[in-house]
Amino acid sequence: MKKFDRLQRFCLFLLAAALIVPTGCGESMPPQNTVSRKGMVVSVNDLATRVGVDILRQGGNAVDAAIGVGFALAVVYPEAGNLGGGGFMVIRFPDRPPTSIDFRETAPSAAHRDMYLTESGAVDPEKSLRGYLAAGVPGTVKGLELAHRLYGRMPWKRLVQPAVELAEQGFRLSEDQARSWRNMAGAFPSTFRVFGHAWDVFARNERFCQPDLAQTLIAIRDEGDSGFYTGRIAELIEADMKRNGGLVTVQDLAGYRAVERQPIIGSYRGYEVISMPPPSSGGIALIEMLNILEGYNLADLGPESPETVHRVVEAMRLAFADRALYLGDPDFVDIPVEKLTDKTYADELLSQIQLGVAGRSSMFSVSARGSFFHESHETTHYSIADSTGLTVAVTTTLNGVYGSLAVVDSAGFLLNNEMDDFTAKPGEPNLYGLIQGTANAIEPHKRMLSSMTPTIVVRDSQLVLAAGSPGGPTIINTVLQVLLHSIDFESTIDEAVSAPRFHHQWFPDVIDYESDRFDPLLLRQLEEWGYSLNPVTSLGKAHALAFDALNKTFRGAADPRGKGSARGY
Repeated sequence: MKKFDRLQRFCLFLLAAALIVPTGCGESMPPQNTVSRKGMVVSVNDLATRVGVDILRQGGNAVDAAIGVGFALAVVYPEAGNLGGGGFMVIRFPDRPPTSIDFRETAPSAAHRDMYLTESGAVDPEKSLRGYLAAGVPGTVKGLELAHRLYGRMPWKRLVQPAVELAEQGFRLSEDQARSWRNMAGAFPSTFRVFGHAWDVFARNERFCQPDLAQTLIAIRDEGDSGFYTGRIAELIEADMKRNGGLVTVQDLAGYRAVERQPIIGSYRGYEVISMPPPSSGGIALIEMLNILEGYNLADLGPESPETVHRVVEAMRLAFADRALYLGDPDFVDIPVEKLTDKTYADELLSQIQLGVAGRSSMFSVSARGSFFHESHETTHYSIADSTGLTVAVTTTLNGVYGSLAVVDSAGFLLNNEMDDFTAKPGEPNLYGLIQGTANAIEPHKRMLSSMTPTIVVRDSQLVLAAGSPGGPTIINTVLQVLLHSIDFESTIDEAVSAPRFHHQWFPDVIDYESDRFDPLLLRQLEEWGYSLNPVTSLGKAHALAFDALNKTFRGAADPRGKGSARGY
């Protein structure tokens, strides 16, 4: 009982921290939408956005800018920006097939399937949420280095240097940042040494500096990814792990590899949709839902009619059920990608939807279903395009807000708690009611399944939009709704990003919807059709850009649910 009480307190802390997660770099609101002709950067933090725009101005391409933004976010947005986590990158070229880079974390070599179970066989989720045992092998630095080696233009040192300067010279904190960082800082002594003085710095109107992180970034700047995965930094990580019961070793770090993968590509009403393949579940689920919805004339039904919401919810239910059955790390699990993204299969699923009647998730055999898990809502996405049309969509995360809450002593960066994204005990629902299974069970060197869905849309070889979002399982449905509003309802990218959202994920069998943003008559009709409804404050924080082929201009849109920024030049 005492252990459960500690977990409750920890979850309450995460909730409180999430409610005050800062996304800006000061008290004034940065531009959340803008138009430009040469390039566009949209991210959660204006300092990072400016880094990306400066790189484009200096002649870097969109990949270069994405690398600069990624390292800058590790300094100014430790809630999800990171060196100690991982993510996914989708790249669309103007003159060659698209690609994607998988830098998702992996399980350490000493990890095992039952590592989060008690002697009685019960799940002890506190171990996978907080502290060093929760951390997987980080992938971010390797991923950004691979992207640069394959597709970058500017020298590596010039791309990392802005982050070094932000860490060395510091930056002004907003009140929200100072409060959130101070509240988080007490988790571990090493974390307190970095963030414990945040409120005092804010109160004195001084710059917040991170000298240990600056030294880590200097090593990465000067030595490339080997400056992180071997040598001093790797040894600091292993030493911290040994002192605090973690599993990551210098051998795990030296053996980590980022992977270039063929993206998931589908079509929707004549548009080409390019998204992330497994170990992301996002691309497959997104294409499956779009294939189902292509069978309806949503434009005539309207964006917030009961008929549209009903059809979209049922597509979500079916895709998330398949997600649970089939998806995991493609290096460990055989995934029927062609089947799940085939339009004929979508027609079979569409025939199961009974109009005017809510489906039932219980019609699927829960015991037969595979890997569902809790994934934190605290992630971050950025979208970048340059003057050539080269476009990059990146979603990156530590998993929980501030990850495991543990800073690597003397290295200055937070560790992830991505091991919580694995199945702790197959066949049983976790604390959040999601069904666990074997496809996502813990195995050494395996990548945990994710919902991150960086996505780019093209039509007639011309860029249309790029989008992504934080939000755990809601990420997929946030991106889906941005695309539906843009394509079916011909919304501007600003309108598509700010439009009201709803969410269904198979289990629990309920529609989450943004409160006070939907017509009560719509909600009443859905209830009459048999749906259970749950109001929430907000769903997702999409950061997107669009290209206007007629006027040859980019438009960036940062979600008004947060304080992100969009800047171009």
